Amino acid sequence: MDVLSEVLRAVRLTGAIFFDLEQRAPWASHTPTGAAIATNVMPGAEHVIMFHAVTDGGLWAEVTDGSIPPLRVEAGDILVVPNADAHVLSSSPGMRVPADVSQYYRPTDRQLPFLVGPRDGEGERTHIICGYLGCDVRPFNPVLHGLPRLLHSRAAENSGTISQLFRLAADETAMARSGGELVLSKIAELMFVDVVRRYMQSLPPDSSGWLSGLRDPHVGASLALLHGRPGEGWTVETLARDVGLSRSAFAERFSHFVQETPIHYLARWRMQLAARLLEQHGLGIAQIAAEVGYDSDAAFNRAFKKCTGITPGAWRQNRLVTNGGIREVAQS
Repeated sequence: MDVLSEVLRAVRLTGAIFFDLEQRAPWASHTPTGAAIATNVMPGAEHVIMFHAVTDGGLWAEVTDGSIPPLRVEAGDILVVPNADAHVLSSSPGMRVPADVSQYYRPTDRQLPFLVGPRDGEGERTHIICGYLGCDVRPFNPVLHGLPRLLHSRAAENSGTISQLFRLAADETAMARSGGELVLSKIAELMFVDVVRRYMQSLPPDSSGWLSGLRDPHVGASLALLHGRPGEGWTVETLARDVGLSRSAFAERFSHFVQETPIHYLARWRMQLAARLLEQHGLGIAQIAAEVGYDSDAAFNRAFKKCTGITPGAWRQNRLVTNGGIREVAQS
């Protein structure tokens, strides 16, 4: 079981690249929160992950609340903003401009990506490809919880895969060929996955978090079991036995890395799977409950409401399946 791939499929990671920016110093660009622009840039996405790939020049990146020191991002680097924080890109640190939500939309009268620039100053040129990835955050998305607010992948540390994706993205952007939008959306997904994998590999051995847990031999093996057979009646004892640890050692190790108990984690993951099944036509509540490991509708209903705040039936009513995608039709 490739747990990372399984989770990204379950939370419906979908990529798109919308903006091809050329700026000349001095310049600054204020990106609002993902919640403010999600409906415009990725209709139907519950959450928007932002990323910026710098192909020429360089820039400074800062979250607008000032809680993180400015980051210098050079050509060949990728900056990911996993939790869609408002942030500023600029030619010099500390620059601020008002956010303009109206700039963020998906053009319907031209082929993407949407070219912006050159504008502002006449100094050093910076070229950026800005993209978005949509995903679900409810009921449970463990990947987002394990990432920093600004995830910086440096060119000097990039693998050959990233370099190849960079070149392909630049070629597709420049040539504007038929099918280019689909190619770019897949490149966005591949870039994100590769950046997350390399971030996971860079974590210190004693670090905590879900991504660190994937890398740990015992916790990673237990996560593979839980994700591979989520409907099974797992206990801490059976998981510990299957990964070769005592019950107490396993429970302590799992909680250190994943920061919750194995059974609580399993319950939340089951709800994520159930939420996806509820959005499929023809599946009854009883069938879904059994699929994710519940013996009765009542127990499943209680668990789902505890996790999401609403019943499975209400969740289903609040979603509409259209052309293979999900669109919110009512507030939960």
